[in-house]
Amino acid sequence: MKFIKIILITVLVAILNQSVTFGQENTGQIIGRVISEMTGNPIPGITIRVEGTQSGAMTKNDGTFQIKGLKPGVYAVKYTGIGFNQFIQSNISVTNVKPVQLEVKLSEKIIELGGVEVRGSFFVKQSETVTSTQTLNAEDVRHLPGGNEDVVQALGLLPGVGIPGPGRNDLLVRGGAPFENLFIVDNIEIPNINHFGSQGSTGGPLSIINIDFVNNVSFSAGGFGAKYGDKLSSITNINLRNGNEEKFGGKAILSATGFGLYFEGPIGSTGSYLFSARRSYLDFIFKAAGLGFIPQYWDFTGKVNFRLDDRNTVTFLTIGALDKVVLNNNSTDNMYKNSKIASPNQDQYFSGITWKHLFGSGFSTVTLGRSFVYFNTFQNDSNLVQIFKNISYEGENSLKTDFDFQLSPRFELSFGNLIKWASKLNYSVIIPGYLRTDAAGIPQPLTVDSNLTSLKNATYLSLTTSLGQYKITLGGRFDYINFTENKLFFSPRLSMIYQVNPVSAVIFSGGRYFQAPSYIWRVGAPNQKLNPMKADQLVLGYEHTPLEDIKVQLEFYYKWYSDYPARIYRPEAVLSPTGYDDASYDIPYGLEPLSNTATGWSKGVELSIQKKLTPELPLYGIFSITYSQTKFKSLDGIERLGSFDSPLLLNFSAGYRIENDWEFSLKYRAGVGYPTTPFLVTGLRNFIKYNEGDRLPFYKETDIRIDKRWNMANFALVTYLDVANIFGTKNKTDVRWDYRTNSIVYDESFGVLPSIGVQFEF
Repeated sequence: MKFIKIILITVLVAILNQSVTFGQENTGQIIGRVISEMTGNPIPGITIRVEGTQSGAMTKNDGTFQIKGLKPGVYAVKYTGIGFNQFIQSNISVTNVKPVQLEVKLSEKIIELGGVEVRGSFFVKQSETVTSTQTLNAEDVRHLPGGNEDVVQALGLLPGVGIPGPGRNDLLVRGGAPFENLFIVDNIEIPNINHFGSQGSTGGPLSIINIDFVNNVSFSAGGFGAKYGDKLSSITNINLRNGNEEKFGGKAILSATGFGLYFEGPIGSTGSYLFSARRSYLDFIFKAAGLGFIPQYWDFTGKVNFRLDDRNTVTFLTIGALDKVVLNNNSTDNMYKNSKIASPNQDQYFSGITWKHLFGSGFSTVTLGRSFVYFNTFQNDSNLVQIFKNISYEGENSLKTDFDFQLSPRFELSFGNLIKWASKLNYSVIIPGYLRTDAAGIPQPLTVDSNLTSLKNATYLSLTTSLGQYKITLGGRFDYINFTENKLFFSPRLSMIYQVNPVSAVIFSGGRYFQAPSYIWRVGAPNQKLNPMKADQLVLGYEHTPLEDIKVQLEFYYKWYSDYPARIYRPEAVLSPTGYDDASYDIPYGLEPLSNTATGWSKGVELSIQKKLTPELPLYGIFSITYSQTKFKSLDGIERLGSFDSPLLLNFSAGYRIENDWEFSLKYRAGVGYPTTPFLVTGLRNFIKYNEGDRLPFYKETDIRIDKRWNMANFALVTYLDVANIFGTKNKTDVRWDYRTNSIVYDESFGVLPSIGVQFEF
């Protein structure tokens, strides 16, 4: 518990050094910079007003502004300038501790509406993704009940995103598998963003991203432009903020599951830094409860930002995580339960250096990145005999170069290149034959000791033009993959916005998407060579903003899958790992012969309504409902439901602030359960009836959260109570075979899960 002592000492020293004066009227301030979304250059002369107050400012020649004298609270800030679309930034939390630092991108006013003035909006559509896109800021994520202040869990509320079950961050987007999702953090593409991540996929129980460092997160469920690729279903683009350039500060955090500490401050007059360290104490709780599976993790974040001059900025970022599992086999029951889990010990980091250079009519961004993951996964039987071992190293270097130009007021050009060199792909795997049988039931043991490399290269170009009420983007992407059977792939992309009137728009996008096989799939069979998976997508949407703070969005989508990985040993199934790894349950991680011969489709309709926080009505929330269907056809030629087919998904969250000191929030999620595969009397899956068993029961969960803030003279204190699954619903998340009773059993979620937290900001 040394880390807790460090936190308590830090808090005490901060209080003593801050000369606390209770009852004093304190004020906060907002500082920031406004830049052009297209050129990246600062915009002078932008009028900035804090809604509901008399406070405001105007940007200087370098785009900066400062607003002082604000009472601590939560505000909306409006940006207005000649030639630019008005934008209102919501949910900005101001304290007296240190200035709030903002960087805002404004888009130029191009689309013509016959002289009609387009009013301001809280909602911004990024140029590279015109459909299926939602944007959240840190405060939107922080106060989400049952979300553990986790940026990835917050995405589960958005339309088209399925419910993987409690305690998991596996995004199931429009019927797709978790491995179909792309994560980008500060321009660095990373393989997995979670602690105890699923190898070859993108899921896990908890994100390694500290929400206190997040500026905003943009999520696209499809229809993204040519700039992005190598994934079929979604993009999650997380932008981290820079450290405070005005004043040293930090935060100490203590919650029911862990504790952490972060610092930030200026470096001279042209730079800033951020640093955090967090540790869970789930191991203490699980040990005290006598549980058999005891996880422990650390994560660390460091970011340094320098402005070299008016046109050049350099940023350094490193995020790392240490994950360890200890098995408590002090009872026969624990030994049996632990025998059904592949224990995932894992160390990982990703880091990068980014140089941004401004031109007169655009900017370039160059990022040199590195990601590395060490997996040490094992599984024992109930007699503590090891039955599965996987020791893997996956290291990848990347160089990403992007150029964005404004050719004229009506034409924008973007192009760039991404090269990835996986210099260290080492795998040591042992699976006995009785856990890895072929379609005839014949044991096929696997022993792997291999060292591989890979090279990927992607070049893209995208041109956007505005013609009257239309905004059209046409682009293309060439991908080169050296370890697949075919090497070169072209992906055309097209998107269009038709602005019907100032508050309504019709949106369309279509394109082809390729995704390379996961690295570990390459060792599932000797000399196995696969082609990338392919998906053709069409999205048609209608967007309506009846008020500045309310957006209604309706979308129809259709995805055609081809060249999808079919399982040769399970000819009825396609590869769709869930992240709940158990070598005695099925062949893990795609370590089996695969064939790019499966096809499939997914179609659906989504409706979402989002309300942003405003001073006039401090109520915010999002409602989404999705109706969809997903089917795949594997080697046996029979079309079956997809493993993540959920015909109906319903999500609702809402929060209300009372005088900036209290906040109440509520979340409700529900959905039709996923298909299951029945068991034979031997306890093996009956794959002849793959996904033809009973669906899991209807899923539903209600969470609540209450926050209370105290703003003192020189520090702020926030406490919260978060209760997940307040009605104690025992949702069934999976079905398995119990060899002790020779019957099926269901994995069930926990009952009521209360959590408390204290955050001390200095």
